[in-house]
Amino acid sequence: MTGGSYRAWGIAFALIGVLAFSFRPILIKLAYGAHPISPTTLFFLRMVISLPFFLATAWWLRGAGTPLTMRDWAAVAGLGLLGYYFASFLDFLGLQYVGAGVGRLILFLYPTLVLALSFVFLRRRPTARQVTALILTYAGVALVVSDQVGATPEGKMFLFGVLLVFASALFYATYLVAGGQIMQRVGSMRFTAYSMMAAAVPAVLQFLVLEGPASLDLPGPVWLYAVLIGTFCTVLPVFLQAEALRRIGATEFALVGAVSPVSVAVMSGLGLGEPFGLPQVLGAALVIGGVLLVSLKRS
Repeated sequence: MTGGSYRAWGIAFALIGVLAFSFRPILIKLAYGAHPISPTTLFFLRMVISLPFFLATAWWLRGAGTPLTMRDWAAVAGLGLLGYYFASFLDFLGLQYVGAGVGRLILFLYPTLVLALSFVFLRRRPTARQVTALILTYAGVALVVSDQVGATPEGKMFLFGVLLVFASALFYATYLVAGGQIMQRVGSMRFTAYSMMAAAVPAVLQFLVLEGPASLDLPGPVWLYAVLIGTFCTVLPVFLQAEALRRIGATEFALVGAVSPVSVAVMSGLGLGEPFGLPQVLGAALVIGGVLLVSLKRS
């Protein structure tokens, strides 16, 4: 395979992975609209449907790389809870109250949160470029939510949903900051498989305690959405994005990733009837511009 073809396939993998992941909030909203399913049950289905694929990956890679110590296993499990249980479940909760487009845009903030956490905990001094990026990004978020936050009960619940999704992005950013070194040592594919397996445990326990098997009496469309969330929107993008990062690197991947909030906003505006007016367009442009300013390195 030539260098150009290798890179072209990397870009294709990145684009397909980003778009597949972008469908997740839309499918979650469709599942909530099709039947009164709780976030606990839908999250449980997502985790158990995707789990066999990650178990198979862990078995396939069992002899690869450096053997893990007990400390490594503890770190992987802890980071799995942080990045794939708490972050994901808060996203499922928040999407009860906010639209798919707004939810995805707020999740897209995680690179700026990684930057902020590095300022606070790693004592990295911010540059003028980084400060500008943060101002642009959060001004954009304020613009996006400005016409939906208010004193009404609906406005308050919308703000609550925004805060839940923002907390999800914060947990994911913390996971990335804390897990950088162990990801490099364990390998991205092994790390993802092991951490997803760890995150499935509390998801199952939470479901058994709060809901129980009786809540799985669901109509066919909800099962279809759950299967798509667990496979097309979880397993597929994880593997495609890992391969894309290997082929094209983080800088070009960040450019492709900017497609995600735009595609969700357009699709949710057309398919779910969510607001997609001038404030949302301008706010999304500011957020995407700010995130890219943080993510892309100077040439």
